[in-house]
Amino acid sequence: MNDSAQNAKKATGKVEVGKEEDHHPYYRPKDAATLILIDRSGPVPKVLVGKRSDRVVFMPGKYVFPGGRVDPNDNKIPVAAPLSAELQANLAKGSPKTPPSRARALATAAIREACEETGLCLGKAAGAVKPLPGVWKSFSDASLLPDPSSLFLIARAITPPGRVRRFDTRFFTADASAITHKVEGVVHADAELVELVWVEIGSEPLADAHAMTKNVLRELGRRLATGPLRHDSDVPFFHWVGDKMQMDMLPGA
Repeated sequence: MNDSAQNAKKATGKVEVGKEEDHHPYYRPKDAATLILIDRSGPVPKVLVGKRSDRVVFMPGKYVFPGGRVDPNDNKIPVAAPLSAELQANLAKGSPKTPPSRARALATAAIREACEETGLCLGKAAGAVKPLPGVWKSFSDASLLPDPSSLFLIARAITPPGRVRRFDTRFFTADASAITHKVEGVVHADAELVELVWVEIGSEPLADAHAMTKNVLRELGRRLATGPLRHDSDVPFFHWVGDKMQMDMLPGA
């Protein structure tokens, strides 16, 4: 047992468990990252969610946060600033452990997925930027580099065994003020996300959200209620022990 596992506190309380088929062979979870953008300019914080197309295979018609699998190039893309030491320490906790190179890839993936799916890009001006590949071209065209220094880790969740699609997902959050560039035409009727909305946690568009989305939102709401986001807050880690979902609280950095 590693140090993170020894220091984790088993949490009690309500945990949503999705009802999905779980009779498939064992698949190793793939690293994934999700970004929750928060608008705190009004009296009540709002989060950005997108409605998935009814034509996609995974969670059709659901309101979700932008996110997806880590790409091989995510650790190779230059960034405007490094991860904070606290964020890197938080990402290392839980099992399996996350080395620094993977932590960087996860944070960069969260930024990439948000830009790719919503057109909203978190970056910093970097002068003359060499052309970047794929979705990163949106950054270099705007003389920006992705900036993971504004990210906080909110939760980690591993899909239970027996599912066709298994992910080891790190849920990041950032303030909406970190958005520095918008790519037009990303969200439309034929895209992966057909609508973007800023909603209060617990509002109607989220009533039919995926079970894990509800778990993460509940924890995010708890943290937002205490004031500004902090790296030293405990991070919930949702994983399966036997046939039951367990939520451990990993101590913050």
